Amino acid sequence: MSGSGEPVGGQRIDRWLWFARFLKSRTLAAALVASGKMRVNGERVVKASRLVRPGDVLTFPLGPHIRVIEVVSSGTRRGPAAEARGLYADLAPPAPLAATETSTAAREPGSGRPTKKDRRRTDALKDGP
Repeated sequence: MSGSGEPVGGQRIDRWLWFARFLKSRTLAAALVASGKMRVNGERVVKASRLVRPGDVLTFPLGPHIRVIEVVSSGTRRGPAAEARGLYADLAPPAPLAATETSTAAREPGSGRPTKKDRRRTDALKDGP
């Protein structure tokens, strides 16, 4: 052990994920690792105590994306986002959202709930001439 409390060989994966700001808490990071969906250098990892070192490649699902991250350095604290981005290199950044995925206000004419005008027309058709 070094003087800062870090193992000389690396850093716990749950702690590194938390320092790099991929998850909001170490508990969530440990749960992600325990779920069996985390891979380090292509090997499945299920223990949060697994050590990661610079040069390791992490693959894991995060939201709707699969993240592929290379560890650049170990963290010493959970600092600001700019500091956290220095801990990793994003090998497969998530694709930007398409314009149709970001806006829910636009929809096809005639789809959805009928307006008052539509209802009056329907009533007029049902009542007949």
